[in-house]
Amino acid sequence: MDKTTNKDGTPRRAVPMATLGVFTLAMINVAAIVSLRGLPAETTYGLSSAFYYLFAAVFFLVPVSLVAAELTTGWPQKGGVFRWVGEAFGTRLGFLAIWLQWIQTTIWFPTVLTFAAVSIAFIGPDQSWDSALAANSHYVLVVVLVVYWLATLLNLRGMETSGSITKWGGLLGTVVPAALLVLMGMVYWGQGNAIDISMQPRDFWPDLSKFSNIVLAASIFLFYAGMEMSAVHVKDVRNPGRDYPLAIGVAAVMTVCIFVFGTLAIGFIIPTKDINLVQSLLVAFDRLFAYFEVPWMGNVLAIFLAFGVLAQVVAWVGGPSKGLLQVGKAGYLPQFLQRTNRNGVQVGILIMQGCIVTLLSILFVVLPSVQTAYQIISQLTIILYLIMYILMFAAAIYLRHREPNVPRVFRVPGGNVGMWIVGGVGLLSSLLALLFSFIPPSQIPVGSPAVYVGILIIGTIIFVGIPMVIYAMRRPSWEDSATTADFEPFSWEQNKKD
Repeated sequence: MDKTTNKDGTPRRAVPMATLGVFTLAMINVAAIVSLRGLPAETTYGLSSAFYYLFAAVFFLVPVSLVAAELTTGWPQKGGVFRWVGEAFGTRLGFLAIWLQWIQTTIWFPTVLTFAAVSIAFIGPDQSWDSALAANSHYVLVVVLVVYWLATLLNLRGMETSGSITKWGGLLGTVVPAALLVLMGMVYWGQGNAIDISMQPRDFWPDLSKFSNIVLAASIFLFYAGMEMSAVHVKDVRNPGRDYPLAIGVAAVMTVCIFVFGTLAIGFIIPTKDINLVQSLLVAFDRLFAYFEVPWMGNVLAIFLAFGVLAQVVAWVGGPSKGLLQVGKAGYLPQFLQRTNRNGVQVGILIMQGCIVTLLSILFVVLPSVQTAYQIISQLTIILYLIMYILMFAAAIYLRHREPNVPRVFRVPGGNVGMWIVGGVGLLSSLLALLFSFIPPSQIPVGSPAVYVGILIIGTIIFVGIPMVIYAMRRPSWEDSATTADFEPFSWEQNKKD
């Protein structure tokens, strides 16, 4: 009998082969998460930064990965986090969740583009002049807006253009610099040079009696954010029950190592008192290259880092907004935000996204310093993303009990108890990190504490309130008939019909 046919002679249906191995999936996760721009903030903790990285990996990275994998395989229909939260708590909170996933990325753009502006400034030959230019808020504003709108225009050309930039930018702008930073830092230390950070074992443990020590550290949780995006690959893994957790473990170890040793490498050569959130990474590279007698590499690396940031922005400008478009066409966004061009790119959402980025970027001119604006916008991003994660963890726990029989290719190990432990740890960690995010860090100048907290509270209210208003205003005319027909109903909607 022909192996391509069944016993009755009918053609045998081809079964797609799962192709992702442990290492491949681990590298996908590492590429999605690792970014060097936040390392200087954690350098202020010295060796105890390693404690915080490990703590955040155990109590946030692993729970996010496992919970997202179960939700993805249990509810693989369109919508992502909208589907998961909506299945548990209704479409209002589902829409809030996917809105937060999109808007936090939108708010994140000015911070990551500030890093690009600094990278471009450090392409020059004079470090003191470079530092002065990087600290100039007007210069930063111009670069942020030019690079952002360039990334938007590239996205409007479609996936072929943006995909190529993302691939090469990720390699040259993240992987290569991370490897160089860790390698040079460890060699510098290993050769017996005097370093500006204590490496005594006792310094690994932070002084938790000082409340300020855990405020800024809350931001480490969001160093690991985004792992839920890679959970869509669970169905492509050969043995999900074994290989996915193993890949998560490999990715977590690699990511933690890059963050820990990269942070220490900066601390080896820059005193804590001189740490600047925006400039210190580039300054550390310059000093390490000078030590190894290749100072010209500083200019080359600055170009690589700037290109890497452009690639990140190109990828994220078009990514989360596509998910929002899918949900919007099902009747949750007005028609003008559903507009697409001939390449199928979401023009309406991208224009609105660009306007928000432009307004937020003006903070770099209004606030006392670039560093202050950077910290405030970074914290607002963290707060909004953590609210989404709280909804996601709560949905996972609730659905395990309400819909236990829904087939899931991957399940959080340990039955319902395992879900309560993993999901509960993630939920509690996200809640505590959210509360700490409103407290001004003592290590970084943020101007008036009252203004700092006020901006965060007002920003949170505005960006959480907007989707609630949009949801309340939705009309039947917002629905795209083709998309709505293809958008599967929630199980509770089907039960109402039955």
